[in-house]
Amino acid sequence: MTFELYKLPYEENALEPYISQKTLFYHYEKHHATYLKNLNDLIKGTDLEKYTLEEIILATEKYPSQQAIYNNASQVWNHTFYWQSLSPNGGGDIPDSDFKRMVIRDFGSVENLKNEFKKVATSQFGSGYAWLIFDNGKLKLMSSSNAQSPLGKYRILLNIDVWEHAYYLDYQNKRADHIEAILTHLINWNFAIQNIENF
Repeated sequence: MTFELYKLPYEENALEPYISQKTLFYHYEKHHATYLKNLNDLIKGTDLEKYTLEEIILATEKYPSQQAIYNNASQVWNHTFYWQSLSPNGGGDIPDSDFKRMVIRDFGSVENLKNEFKKVATSQFGSGYAWLIFDNGKLKLMSSSNAQSPLGKYRILLNIDVWEHAYYLDYQNKRADHIEAILTHLINWNFAIQNIENF
């Protein structure tokens, strides 16, 4: 199959002023789209054409000879998940739900979760992602480098992209300010609730 670019669930200017239209344009239509084109080119004419995106990632993750395929496939998946982790109506308190009760149980409060999420995201050295996952009945935070992700290992609820292209046009070297803006105004708690309920 030929993979197609995920359609954003909001307009490219919908996350302003926290993420500018210019940043979203380059991030989505240049970076994300390039990973997608690379992936389609790399798998063309191979058995991987028959695989789903998730199957390609899991099938190539451990093989150095297939690192280029893994990197591009995983970046397509990571970005698609990231766009859904953001919302123009995000941030604020978590709606009343089992997920919110889990957050209070495992982190003490919603604010503590945000603070810990920010620490994980800002302390990731170099490019990568911060993730909120569900593991053995407990909510946890983790980070990953470059294109890596917890896919296939844990139930993933949310992610935050901390590659420089996600924020540099708006925040320059102030990654922490970018993360703060996401957690205060854009993080899509409803997506996390959906990921808990639909697993």
